[in-house]
Amino acid sequence: MASNAKNLAELLNTDTTVAVADVADGSITTAKLADGGVSTAKLADNAVTSAKALNLGRRNLVFNGGMQIHQRTGTITLGTALTTTLDRMTFYKSHAGTNTVEQSTDTPVGFSNSLKFTTTVADSSVAATDRVAMIYRMEGLDAAKLEFGTSNAQTINISFYVKSSITGTHGGAVGNGSDNRAYPFTYTISSANTWERKSITVAGDTTGTWATNNARSLQVCWGLGVGSQFSGTAGAWEAADRNSATGATTGVLTTANATWFITGIQIEIGSSASDFEHRSFAEELALCQRYYQKSYVYETAPGTATQHGSWSTGGHQGGTSTGYVEGVINFERLMRATPTLTLYDHNGNSNKCARLATGVARYQNESINTSQLNARGVTMYSTTGTAAGIVQGHYTVSAEL
Repeated sequence: MASNAKNLAELLNTDTTVAVADVADGSITTAKLADGGVSTAKLADNAVTSAKALNLGRRNLVFNGGMQIHQRTGTITLGTALTTTLDRMTFYKSHAGTNTVEQSTDTPVGFSNSLKFTTTVADSSVAATDRVAMIYRMEGLDAAKLEFGTSNAQTINISFYVKSSITGTHGGAVGNGSDNRAYPFTYTISSANTWERKSITVAGDTTGTWATNNARSLQVCWGLGVGSQFSGTAGAWEAADRNSATGATTGVLTTANATWFITGIQIEIGSSASDFEHRSFAEELALCQRYYQKSYVYETAPGTATQHGSWSTGGHQGGTSTGYVEGVINFERLMRATPTLTLYDHNGNSNKCARLATGVARYQNESINTSQLNARGVTMYSTTGTAAGIVQGHYTVSAEL
């Protein structure tokens, strides 16, 4: 100990403030600090400089982890296999029951939205090949920094807030986009219908194939009821397709009106969970529009009869007749890949458009064609129908993983 360092007993029996000179170099370690021992109130102004502070910006690799964005709107009944619900949240369903997903305002403190899963018709039992899981799929361009599949693979932490009517051991799994590497995990819901925060630490996988381009890469599943074929031993990597851990409850699927809520999902590099990184609504929406977007105003469900927000193009007649009208639509954001395009007229008729001539009413349910569809936009053209100089309508485009 340095000659100017004070004895602990001496310090405890005085009211003297401890000066920097009184503390020996290296004598205060993390192990010697009580949990919560260093609080904001105990730090002097300007005591923590930018050079000494951890860069906490852009920690969260999850888009829409706070469940703010729901472009598809409303309550969604899960179909067979994959169904996208709230933005970036996909469900896989293969069982005899019926389940719905919706955006909820039932949240822990500090959040405005959550995702709510409900079993409206229970399954009497979950067979070996049955499964329902919520999946967050990460694009390789965003997962590349994790260096999975190499000797430099990073440890990650997955944290989230969860609430369910079913208590006990629940399960999930981390996996790759090829569905042949998996790390099952468990978490415990201690109290029914009570928000709890969970934290899962996963050592990075040093083997396997992990995309680093715009393809599907790292994915995290939360099992809501998964049969034995898609469940594995928790806490270790394996060469398999898993959605949950062996021994996890299937009660959410086998109990009528059972509910499961989640929000505040965060995936970050490191072995511990930091505070959830909140982003603005506008920023989260822009991030989600790389994978799904629509011409309708935000609150309006696709297929609704409305003119609000519709695209309009034309003013160019060509082809072999005066009925040919053509124009280009640019999407709101550059998409992940060439998307799947669905068109609607103003009455909600799919794969149709409205044709409009100056001084003439709009004509709905008219034919529409497309060409040169790409990640940035599409050419629309209508070759037949009521004489017109303009075509209008709505679209949705999806490039989900």
